[in-house]
Amino acid sequence: MDLVRQAGLYIHIPFCQSKCHYCSFFSFVPGVGQRQKFIAALQAQIEQAATLTEVAPLSFATLFFGGGTPSLLAPTVLAELLGLCRQLFSWSSQVPEISIEVNPGTIDASGLATLRQAGFNRLSIGIQSLNDAELVRLGRIHSREQALSTIKTAREVGFDNISCDLMYGLPLQSPASWRTTLAALLALQPEHLSLYELTLEKGTPFGESLQGGSGQIPEEEAVLEMMEDTQRLTAQAGLERYEISNYACPGRQCQHNCNYWHNGEYLGLGPGAVSGLAGQRLVAVTDLEAYVHRVRQGESVWIEQEQLESEAAFRETVVMGLRMTTGVSVSRLHARFGIDLVPYYGDTLRQLIRQDLLSLQGDRLFLTPSGLPLANRVMAELV
Repeated sequence: MDLVRQAGLYIHIPFCQSKCHYCSFFSFVPGVGQRQKFIAALQAQIEQAATLTEVAPLSFATLFFGGGTPSLLAPTVLAELLGLCRQLFSWSSQVPEISIEVNPGTIDASGLATLRQAGFNRLSIGIQSLNDAELVRLGRIHSREQALSTIKTAREVGFDNISCDLMYGLPLQSPASWRTTLAALLALQPEHLSLYELTLEKGTPFGESLQGGSGQIPEEEAVLEMMEDTQRLTAQAGLERYEISNYACPGRQCQHNCNYWHNGEYLGLGPGAVSGLAGQRLVAVTDLEAYVHRVRQGESVWIEQEQLESEAAFRETVVMGLRMTTGVSVSRLHARFGIDLVPYYGDTLRQLIRQDLLSLQGDRLFLTPSGLPLANRVMAELV
């Protein structure tokens, strides 16, 4: 019999009130009746997943409702979905980390209170900017005041673990604008921040219109200034950088995402959700009607299944782990995969260390301060 293995549970809610100009995630504006069909199918999938042989050995430590915009579903429905998960799956703690993403303008004080009372204990608020002109350019539906009000209201109803998402390097954004946004948010003392540089993704409005030097994207020097301001302001506010794009008060790191970065196991439910179970990568169908049909028929929603061989899984674990500022443990990698990191990478590793992009101290390999801004380049060498 398999030993119990700790894992994370993710539920993908694919709905958005409108599609942001930069977003490449599987999400869409729901049509008539689609929410109801999705909810029924998701409830059925939760029940089916709880009986899978792949899931039986798992004990979940975290649960994350993401999207899309989960707060487009009624808070009472979200509470019911949480209750069903708590009832049917095994949990490694009586108080697991239970996160939900919400967007300002999609939930009120009553809704936030319902979520908190249901057992959600970590709130991730998609703010992106506190500059109204920037929000319009991003295609966001909320204003600066709505974003600030959502944070304050969440505090009032009892959330004591709040994370906020912001983006920098936005069209026409200046370092001064970024400092203003970041300082205003830090003044509200969130426990966690996810701060992302804008990426121009293919198939998105930004990806189509801003590629090729439109003049709207800030120059590299301006983006580097934003990065430097980020390090200074977050440190002054008592937040520690624990991952390339994530900052937290001590003890408030996102445990769900840490499991991803450690290349741990996770079960994803909902259309488009990805699972990583026992060395397999499983991807669900990215079509709501096909998802609903498969669930109703009792068929698997997974349309892609990949079994990673040991070396590929080892390299992926190294690359993912190096996103964390503490890096990876050489001895734990050897115990998990039977591969010695230093001789495996050989000259490639020595060169990255000589260039002061990586540092090997004792048992741990990690990105240096010089390497963090060039993380993608380092990862490309190691993958």
